[in-house]
Parts: sequence; structure tokens; C-alpha cells
Amino acid sequence: MALYVHKYGGTSVADPERIETVAKKIITAKSHGDDIVVVVSAMSGETNRLTDLAHTIQASPNSRELDVLLSTGEQVTIALLCMALEKHGQPAQPYTGSQVRIITDSSHCKARIIEIETKRILSDLKQGKVAVVAGFQGVNEAGEITTLGRGGSDTTAVALAAALKATECRIFTDVNGVYTTDPRVEPKARKLSHITFEEMLEMASLGSKVLQIRSVEFAGKYNVPLRVLSTFTEGEGTLITTEETTVEQALISGIAFNRDEAQLTAKGVPDRPGIAAKILGPIADANIEVDMIVQNTAEDNTTDFTFTVHRNDCIKALEVLESTCNELGARQASSDDSIVKVSLVGVGMRSHAGIAARMFRELAKENINIRMISTSEIKVSVVIDEKYLELAVRSLHQAFDLEATPEHAPVYC
Repeated sequence: MALYVHKYGGTSVADPERIETVAKKIITAKSHGDDIVVVVSAMSGETNRLTDLAHTIQASPNSRELDVLLSTGEQVTIALLCMALEKHGQPAQPYTGSQVRIITDSSHCKARIIEIETKRILSDLKQGKVAVVAGFQGVNEAGEITTLGRGGSDTTAVALAAALKATECRIFTDVNGVYTTDPRVEPKARKLSHITFEEMLEMASLGSKVLQIRSVEFAGKYNVPLRVLSTFTEGEGTLITTEETTVEQALISGIAFNRDEAQLTAKGVPDRPGIAAKILGPIADANIEVDMIVQNTAEDNTTDFTFTVHRNDCIKALEVLESTCNELGARQASSDDSIVKVSLVGVGMRSHAGIAARMFRELAKENINIRMISTSEIKVSVVIDEKYLELAVRSLHQAFDLEATPEHAPVYC
């Protein structure tokens, strides 16, 4: 008998009709003789509604009370799903994070899982029940409710799969797998039958929204096979696992992009040892994460120092940079939030040279200027003007032979 963990996101349980659909899918899976543990998110839009409700009371709600409020969204879903299962004759047991004993640290609104107790869930499974667990939440050692941050239900599902030694963790969503790029930008995007943890982690960190980054990290660390499937259409989805399981790895697995980028530049900075630390230190102190960095030295012993941050942090980062430039005697601090980052991802890069050069040639053919470049073993990222995003993605998608065949065409619900 196999044990599978199913995770259903907000769109999958958006209303009573969809919850009924999920219940029938679970019952079908259970009829194959397998044990099923289900993790659910709040109904679509509910977390935003609760957050807005909190802000009508207090401009900056205490994170502890906010966790108590936000955790109720998933509690509604587990109750309704258990009702739907039991209506169709399938015994089910609802669990909040604290009832399972998903133990986390005390970082409210962004807690990390420390351990999970499985005794109660395993007992329910032996009795033929389906365990339905509220995602996104846990409890700290003091008994306070905590939440794992946006997308935390994915992390809950993977962590449970690891703790229960599940055969597979299946993430059900509104798309039928992981694609070579976003089908809304490139309609010819192809569904991947498999992808490695390493590639999926890069794709997620570079802008792909299919899976939450922490859940992929967790799955890779504990070697939990992940499969992304559609709640509403049949199919094998995309399997995410170790590189060794693939017979022949494609050169490029996908193209990721991130619109949430902003570029900042300090011009005419004195070129001397430690200058990077003097510029980026205050940025870090302001709790702003830096992504890509480029430094260009001029003949007059000055340098232009350019880096990117999340677009939401642009104004704050520019204020910090202007203050730093004044202290250093730099000529100017400037920002530009009309940029995007486009990335090629694939473990096949390890054994093939010239990927970056080919990428640059294709962009040059389209007269797209590259502002910044960053590379690693399995990715090449460039920063370009935002207006060229769709053109860049489509031209690269075609150049690297990523187009879909009819059977791998995008399916959205």
C-alpha cells in the first residue's frame, strides 16, 4: 500500500462546487487502496480578505494576532472538505496545524517547521480515514499559532510527505504541470514530463509561480518526489525529482522571468577596497535583498556600481543609496523600475558550452540590449528593458527548441 500526500491550493477549493470535485478526486485515489493525506489552502481570496480585515482595525497588526486570524482560512477549508468526503461515505479527520503538532520556530508570519508528529495521522490512516490537514500553519513551543508565509501550504505538504515517508507528494493546482515558460506569454510553451529539484528551485527563485521556493528546497533536502497536476483535468503532470532519475537531460528545461525587479546605480564612486561593502552594507541593514550586481571601473579611478532589488523595495533602496553616495562623495544615485530579468535554466548546461553566447546572439537579433548578466552552473540570467519581455521569451523559446507538440499543449482551468 502506497501513501500519497495531496495538496490543493486556493483555486482548487475556491467554492463548494470545487470542494466537491476535490472530494471525488480523493475518493477515487483512495479506491485504489492507497493511504491519502490531504493538505489544503484557504479558499481563493480568503487570505487577502482576512489581511484587509486586519488592516481596517490596525495599520500595522501585531504578527502574533495576525497569525491567529490568517490561520482560520485553512480551518474553514478542512471542515468543508471533510463534510464533502463524509457525505460520499469516506471517513475523514480534520486537523489544524496545532492538532497535528506541526512544531515551528516563533517567527510569526514566516515561521519555519522544526518537526512534525505523525502518530495521530498514522492511526487515522490505519482506520481507513483520510487525514485533512490545514496548510500554512503550525504552533511554536509556547503553544502559539504560527503561519509559514505566502505559499506555505506547499511547504506543509512536502514536510508532511517527508515525515510520513510518503511515496509521492502531489501538488494539485489550476495548471496541468510545469511548463517550459509561462503559457500566457508564450502560447507554444511545452509541458515538461519531468524536471530536477535543482532546476525547479532555480525556476521558482527566478520568477516561476508554480511552486513555492521553500517547498522545493524541502523536497530536495529530504528527497521527496513532487508531482504537479491539475485538479480539474486528468494527466500525469510533471514529476520533480533527482537528476539521476532522468535518462537524457534536455539542454534547456525552461525560461523563467521576473517582472518584480528594479535597478539601482551609484555613479562615480571612488574605486578603492571595501567600496562594495560600504554600498551594500546599508542596503542589507535596511532589510533589502540584493539580487544581481555589476561593477564597472572608469579611467578616473571611479566606478559605477549597479545592483537589482525587488521592485517594491526600489524607493526605500534609493533613499539609502543616495545617503551612502553623499557620504562617499559619489556623483549620483539613480534607479529604474522598468526592467525585467529573463533566465535560461537547465542542468544540461553543465555538459554543453556556448549557451550564454547563443542566448546573447538571439537577443541581439531582436535588437534587445542586455543591461546585466549573471550565470551559474545551470542558469544564465539577463536584465533587459521591460518592454522587450515577451519578445525575448518567445525568441529564446523558439531558438532553444522548446515549443510544444499538440499532446503537450498548455491546459488551464
